[in-house]
Amino acid sequence: MVGLGRMGGNMVRRLLRGGQQCVVYTRNPASVRQLVSEGATGANSLEDLVGKLSKPRAAWVMVPAGDPTEQMVTTLARLMEAGDTIIDGGNSFYKDDVRRSKTVGQKGVHYLDVGTSGGIWGLERGYCMMIGGQQDAVRRLDPIFKTLAPGRGDIPRTPGREKLGGSAEEGYLYCGPSGSGHFVKMVHNGIEYGLMQAYAEGFDIFRNANSEELDKDYRYNLNVADIAEVWRRGSVVASWLLDLTAMALAEDPTLAQYTGYVHDSGEGRWTIMAAIEEAVPADVLSASLYARFRSRQEHTFGDKLLSAMRQKFGGHIEQAAGG
Repeated sequence: MVGLGRMGGNMVRRLLRGGQQCVVYTRNPASVRQLVSEGATGANSLEDLVGKLSKPRAAWVMVPAGDPTEQMVTTLARLMEAGDTIIDGGNSFYKDDVRRSKTVGQKGVHYLDVGTSGGIWGLERGYCMMIGGQQDAVRRLDPIFKTLAPGRGDIPRTPGREKLGGSAEEGYLYCGPSGSGHFVKMVHNGIEYGLMQAYAEGFDIFRNANSEELDKDYRYNLNVADIAEVWRRGSVVASWLLDLTAMALAEDPTLAQYTGYVHDSGEGRWTIMAAIEEAVPADVLSASLYARFRSRQEHTFGDKLLSAMRQKFGGHIEQAAGG
């Protein structure tokens, strides 16, 4: 595992708990030492990491998308040999995956793009994974994916699913050739924007239901924390995002610790770009992205709720305005 941040470190811990052996590297020696104390094998450089892996090697890159990932993949490809595999588990742009796969493939190195969802809760809940790349490499690494995935758990089976087979019920899926894994994860995050925006706007309406601009007969002083809680139990709009919303509102119904400055990490923009290329209308997803842009200029209670949800599921800390 290359990159031991919020997700990378916990993915190593889940793999270790599942009986897998892990060699770990990041530029922060303290993070390496911590995981070594938990059973991993430490490396002090990418060269050292590759040297400690048995062939055929597999290196999972879990660093920020863009230049950091590009540098790691380029260096690993130089150090690895035919039959080895590089996995990009970050939120890379899927067209970059197609290019990288062709580049490293010239050396006979496999490249897998694995869209990974689970945030800071993945250690206990498991990680939902959407996988693209060479199918034979995916099959070889199936024990890794199965260990990281949530498994079936106590979720009822979808009627008729028993006839279909496959790994989707386990929480991971081979989506197709290079780029397809991150393409599916990209749209997943675009949908996430829309779902979060819908909750945020609805609770903003509740928050302002006692506005002095309303007729006194139509003013309501609503308990937003209780509304979130009751919706968790039997409502058609129940979801994990609503669970996290209820958690944030129970801690502080006013969300005073949040400014409402809502960042976007790129996938929402890429989803809209893909919709434009395919001539597919994406009204809700586009509007949710634009709402995040607007949040950096003025902040509503709904914006604060968006920030609260991002912090709860992914540990995302608000950026200062202009940051």
